[in-house]
Amino acid sequence: MAHICSPDDRSFQKQVEACDFPATRFDHRSHLRLAYIYLVDSDVETAIERMRSALIRLLEHAGVDPAEKFHETLTQAWVLAVFHFMKQTENCESSNGFIDRNPDMLDSRIMMTHYSEEVLFSKKARRGFVDPNLDLIPRYDGNIA
Repeated sequence: MAHICSPDDRSFQKQVEACDFPATRFDHRSHLRLAYIYLVDSDVETAIERMRSALIRLLEHAGVDPAEKFHETLTQAWVLAVFHFMKQTENCESSNGFIDRNPDMLDSRIMMTHYSEEVLFSKKARRGFVDPNLDLIPRYDGNIA
């Protein structure tokens, strides 16, 4: 058995992609869920592209300027983090099961172990991916499967 998505995951994915999920309810756990779903379906690079696209559409639909809210480095870093935890975790049958087995991911301050505030919250990091300046984010070749 591999990491898989539940019917609830697929419903959540469809709601987000159709902009039927309220942007005001799209919290950190929602980011983790969507990253998990995309990583179940594809490689890291494709998951990052899909995540970026979904988040930007959701922001635009909510009337929020993506240039003001979207953060490229955080988006990519969290997809990489979810991928890392997926590699370290026995296979799960849902995004919620995966997150529940990895509660450390719910602490959004984890990225501060990899980045200084100055680097992570810079305009450069918001617009494009910036490598960590404190501790590297683990990277792997291939897919989850």
